[in-house]
Amino acid sequence: MVDSAKVAKMQAILNPDSLIQKAPTNISELEAFPWAEILQGLVSKVVTFCFHLVIAVLVFYAGKFVIGKLHAILKVFLQRRNIEPSLATFLLSLLKITLMFILVVSVIGIIGIETSSFIALFASAGVAVGMALSGTLQNFAGGVLILLLKPFKVGDYIVFGSNMGVVREIQIFHTIITTNSNERIVIPNGGLSTGVINNFSSEKYRRVEWKVSIAYGSDIDKARKVILGILADDERIIHEPDANICPVATAPFVAVSELGGSDVVLVVRAWVDNSVYWDVKFAIGEEIYKRLPKEGLEFPFPQLDVNIKK
Repeated sequence: MVDSAKVAKMQAILNPDSLIQKAPTNISELEAFPWAEILQGLVSKVVTFCFHLVIAVLVFYAGKFVIGKLHAILKVFLQRRNIEPSLATFLLSLLKITLMFILVVSVIGIIGIETSSFIALFASAGVAVGMALSGTLQNFAGGVLILLLKPFKVGDYIVFGSNMGVVREIQIFHTIITTNSNERIVIPNGGLSTGVINNFSSEKYRRVEWKVSIAYGSDIDKARKVILGILADDERIIHEPDANICPVATAPFVAVSELGGSDVVLVVRAWVDNSVYWDVKFAIGEEIYKRLPKEGLEFPFPQLDVNIKK
């Protein structure tokens, strides 16, 4: 059983202030000074410190081994998920730094050094940095989400707000797109990750639509036949869409969509491969304009009837 009185006495003896105050001033006091107790206390403290130091070293190397294994597992996981190399490198570094920080703090605590104030200081510094870089951190978080969720990829044609173009680069803090007029636009990832993005390249098939106006009194069936014939002659039109690729795709069709003030509006719809969307849209539109007049189908002009009463 531990003698509490003796322990208190030893602590008082080993106290630096106590040693100074009780230091012998003459030979008689020197002979009576409790050297054995002091030596015993010092040895006990050294043994305890060495024991904790050995445990700390073992924990440190064991922790490094575990961190290395976790690093390797995460690296394989990210490679199998086809994560962007830049994001994968960042995540691996973040994991290693975080785990190493936790390990070092734990080792310091095992040795006997107080860690609560150190952790509090680190947390306060983190909060201060976070507040100072709130906008930058928002863009960083947005970049991580974009690289993980992949709402678009390099080469896709996207529309975000008033900006539209082909995605050229996806960085951690921003995304770069090139417009149809070869303008380079840099968009912060913070807004891009939370806004509405229209990705025109995400699907294999895309529907092309034309609006064709013919005059009242024109033969609608003939107009439909001529337009469907134009579509049938173009090999880029998908006449029998694969439902497994695009369940909503249908064969080309022509229908009356609107009865205007001076015209009958026909809507023409057909499905094409995404890569030839604009080529087909322009080519078919031009062919319809050339063919209909040759078939006796006129394009209407706005008309105004004026009645004069005498």
